[in-house]
Amino acid sequence: MPHFETKRLPVEPDGVAPDGSGVRVLLRLPGGSMAHFELPPGHTSAAVTHRTVEEIWYFLSGHGEMWRKADGYEEIVPVEAGVCITIPLGTAFQFRASGDAPLAAVGVTMPPWPGSNEATQVEGKWSPTMR
Repeated sequence: MPHFETKRLPVEPDGVAPDGSGVRVLLRLPGGSMAHFELPPGHTSAAVTHRTVEEIWYFLSGHGEMWRKADGYEEIVPVEAGVCITIPLGTAFQFRASGDAPLAAVGVTMPPWPGSNEATQVEGKWSPTMR
């Protein structure tokens, strides 16, 4: 018999992600895991890179920018509700929330998030306000 899980988004964050954003842990399967991230308005995350995972993020609310850099190429893209981005393995990334609402996204991590040693802080595009 299959093992199904159902979970509602927690009201309060479960903790702080390595980039400084609030994280609400959602569900996981052997191939990936999902979490909700939220950055307060006017704040900038710490820049990080992952050691073994890659991610896909889908933005739910707020406005801001995402900086990504890998293999000598970098870009800054505007993000808001409805925008989906990839963070391939080894990509340095950083994001910031503009306006007066939090920037919120759900992220799928493949393979599942392995733990606190996964992310390494790196030099980013902007000065972080979160750590």
